[in-house]
Amino acid sequence: MGRETDMKTLENKRIVLAVCGSIAAVETIKLAHELRRRGAEVIPVITEAACGIIHPDALTYACATPAITKITGMVEHVLYCGEGGKADLLLIAPSTANTISKIACGIDDTIVTTFATTAIGRGMPIVLAPAMHESMYRHPIVKKNLESLPSLGIEVVPPRIEEEKAKIAGIEEICLYAEKALTKQTLAGKKVLITSGSCREEVDSVRVMTTRSSGKMGREAALEAFRRGADVTVVSNTEQHGKVPCVKNISIVSAEDMAEAVLGQPTPDYYLSAAAISDFAPVRSAEKIHSGKPVSINLQPLPKLITQMSGKGAKIIGFKIGEDAVDAGRRLLAEEDVILVAANYPETMGAKSGEYILLQEGSETPVSGEKDVIARKIWDAVL
Repeated sequence: MGRETDMKTLENKRIVLAVCGSIAAVETIKLAHELRRRGAEVIPVITEAACGIIHPDALTYACATPAITKITGMVEHVLYCGEGGKADLLLIAPSTANTISKIACGIDDTIVTTFATTAIGRGMPIVLAPAMHESMYRHPIVKKNLESLPSLGIEVVPPRIEEEKAKIAGIEEICLYAEKALTKQTLAGKKVLITSGSCREEVDSVRVMTTRSSGKMGREAALEAFRRGADVTVVSNTEQHGKVPCVKNISIVSAEDMAEAVLGQPTPDYYLSAAAISDFAPVRSAEKIHSGKPVSINLQPLPKLITQMSGKGAKIIGFKIGEDAVDAGRRLLAEEDVILVAANYPETMGAKSGEYILLQEGSETPVSGEKDVIARKIWDAVL
């Protein structure tokens, strides 16, 4: 079968990017480029205040579509956000305290609030990314108005609190919230716990034993679960693999750390075991092992975390890697609570893509491609 490349997560989607008068408006050029890279058509809308920060021509260039700076006889707000409108999503980024409060109170006196009023009345997806000074963000009325937005169908992207500012969220986070708003929420209300990446077991005071796992599969599985509405927790070595955006991250180092973190969490609805959890731990040398002569390392087997999670009520998605991965996966599938096993081969570990066989009761489905594609197919199969 042919290998699929990475997903165009916003393909065939039309997004109205509404820009308000925050200094964070300078980030919208990069944001527009990233939305388009993910497949979206982007329609820029910019307030008069924002025009003092970023020229409309810059957005026109970034979006390859003329920026809308005022409502004309073409009734642009209705054309895109009215009943039967052409847009799939209204993304307000950045949004000032002024615009947030006006939207919350139904005030409509700028081009962006006009688009928002129309979109709210239509009931179309809306995502809003605040950006302002921290003191403004903490204003009780602004805070109350922000908290009221979800009742209007508006998803708020949490800002980054840095340097006494509520800075606009990162471009990746904003894009993920846009993707979530346009994805069927098949995991809404579900808790998903994912173990990801490699563990490190100490051999002596300076050496460790590990695998070449990159954490890519666990990361993509977590992002896809987030898009589908899940409450996601990822347990991984964040120092080595980095944090996964938009989800809760728990940092660990060793297999023992990972087991303690996972078993210490409330039982999730789904547990996806994508980590290359250490099967063995070396008996640690009390001091640094000297070089220049042969050394024997005693390896002690470790408990299987997936076995420890069985019987707790979570639906388990497992992975098996090796030349005998399919046979091992079939045996794992027979274990209690394991509903799917993704069998793959050693060359997949650490790579951006790979070939897998998804094993479920009564079916074995070969899939291949970039790991974001594999993650989507795993959740499709599970759900």
